Amino acid sequence: MLLEGRNAVVYGGGGAIGGAVARAFAREGARVHLAGRTLEPLERVAEQVRGAGGVAEVAQVDALDERAVDAHADAVATAAGGIDICMNVISHGDVQGTPLVELSLADFERPVVTAVRTMFVTSRAVARHMIRQGSGVILVFGGSGDPPPGYHLGGLQVAFEAMEALRRNLASELGPSGIRVVTLQTGGVPETIPQDADGMETIVDGIVEGTMLKRAATLEDVGNVAVFAASDWARTMTATALNITCGSVVD
Repeated sequence: MLLEGRNAVVYGGGGAIGGAVARAFAREGARVHLAGRTLEPLERVAEQVRGAGGVAEVAQVDALDERAVDAHADAVATAAGGIDICMNVISHGDVQGTPLVELSLADFERPVVTAVRTMFVTSRAVARHMIRQGSGVILVFGGSGDPPPGYHLGGLQVAFEAMEALRRNLASELGPSGIRVVTLQTGGVPETIPQDADGMETIVDGIVEGTMLKRAATLEDVGNVAVFAASDWARTMTATALNITCGSVVD
């Protein structure tokens, strides 16, 4: 098992991406600590993990509240003996489908503020424990790249760029302490789009057609790449992004 004996915290662990990552981490031997604002989806993922023979803990935590995040990280580190992996995939409250010139300031800035705040607060909380043990992996989800023509992503792309800037700073400062910081860069995961979303089929077709492989990343793909990035197989990788866009973003 690639992550045997590791302790992983997944903020937003009750969502589609968080659940996929948590199940993959647990499959590879990690004890997963699921954190989020709503207990029901967290418990659902935890039951899936336990049903497959894994170990999962659940905690109600607002990942924008620095005191709550610090207290939870301290509790996990004390009870589990440390924190080895962290991934934050909470929702950013972005509004898509509206041209920027028609978007309100509040709707534009919400995902930017949310993304940067939660990434800083959670990364800082876990890094304090990782520094003491001299190792750790912080995974970022999103990535950058030019938005495809015809898409109205609101402040989401700006949020991704801000997260990448923070990721570079974290990697530079935390590297000497043995902590790696890596982004999983995705061009969109169709399984995360609500089935009743307006124009759902058109959106999915646009994601797929914009790739070189003519397919999009699945939730399983995301989980598998997250496992690799968090494992010792990727121990030389930091300050970089793993491109899982199926060729929609060319580095």
